[in-house]
Amino acid sequence: MSVNYGSKRTVVGAHYGLRDWLVQRATAVIMALFTVALLAQVIFSKGAIGYDLWAGIFAAQWMKGLTFAVIIALAWHAWVGMRDVWMDYVQPVGIRFVLQVLTLVWLAACAGWGFQVLWRL
Repeated sequence: MSVNYGSKRTVVGAHYGLRDWLVQRATAVIMALFTVALLAQVIFSKGAIGYDLWAGIFAAQWMKGLTFAVIIALAWHAWVGMRDVWMDYVQPVGIRFVLQVLTLVWLAACAGWGFQVLWRL
């Protein structure tokens, strides 16, 4: 006869632990460094801050690529955070799944829109 002391721990969902923590920190660092670089370009620019200045900052291909990388980092950062919120606070699996799909669609659409704005498609 076996004796069961305690209870079984039921873990639902996936992606627990260190990987998500690292993703959140790495994407936050990428966004923070981009913000500092962008602010430095604005602060050390000459002339009025207007459309021409902003267009000039984002005209270079390296800046467009860097900005798109930050858009992807922002979407990934938001996905990890929202997925955790849905898993923690929405108990019905069907509703949680719908919310996660809607979140993914929204983030993909925002990233696509960012691509469109950067390359004026």
